[in-house]
Amino acid sequence: MPDVPLRALVVDDEADVQFLFTQKFRREVRRGELEFVFATSGEEALEKLRGGEAADVVVVLSDINMPGMSGLDLLEKVTGEFPDLQVYMVTAYDDGVLEATALQSGARGYLTKPIDFGTLKGEVFGLAA
Repeated sequence: MPDVPLRALVVDDEADVQFLFTQKFRREVRRGELEFVFATSGEEALEKLRGGEAADVVVVLSDINMPGMSGLDLLEKVTGEFPDLQVYMVTAYDDGVLEATALQSGARGYLTKPIDFGTLKGEVFGLAA
């Protein structure tokens, strides 16, 4: 078991996302390997990062299409203010242009929905399967 859990900030306006992540990673959370902070908008995510509620977060998973601030706008702000954070964009739209834009803007990766939680666990969180 790691000394400190990997903390991830998940940003998505869909209500079921928090439940989905909590269920898919319940063992890792229970073992203290992983901890989640959730935000339902880009604005809320920035508040949590700036206010310390999301302190020690090392990975941000953000939906691209959200009301208000888009995930790409959030990506720009996070990479500018928190350059050490790894940001992954998540979208239901498998769009090569959007993916290229996200990667050129500083995203570490681009994931499509439905999310492959095995890939997420191994490649993004670096946890054993």
